[in-house]
Amino acid sequence: MERLHREWKERVGFLMVYISEAHPSDEWQMPSNVEQGVVFEQPRSDSARQDAAGACCSRLKVAMPCVVDSLDNAVDEAYAAWPERLFVVDAAGRIAFATEQGPWGYRPELLERWLVDHSARFT
Repeated sequence: MERLHREWKERVGFLMVYISEAHPSDEWQMPSNVEQGVVFEQPRSDSARQDAAGACCSRLKVAMPCVVDSLDNAVDEAYAAWPERLFVVDAAGRIAFATEQGPWGYRPELLERWLVDHSARFT
């Protein structure tokens, strides 16, 4: 995603929305998270979720703007985004493109193909 952001950010606005923790230590911790040192409890406050999001963006060296979903998971529920998903929202606020839910449906190459195929919209 960072490559797409670098290549398209002059023509397309990017935004990462941090939603609920996919594999929290107090619910469903994955061994790979432990190996990678990515171990968080499910945040129970706005500040805890903001801290987890900040650590995520820092570790992943995310350069695009990042925001945090509210504790009621309004964005996640509206977009069925858990655990990860890619969308294009057009200027009218409509979903113009969506991948399937991750992890298997998280396919940045499909987003890139859509951007290339619709690049005339962004000039």
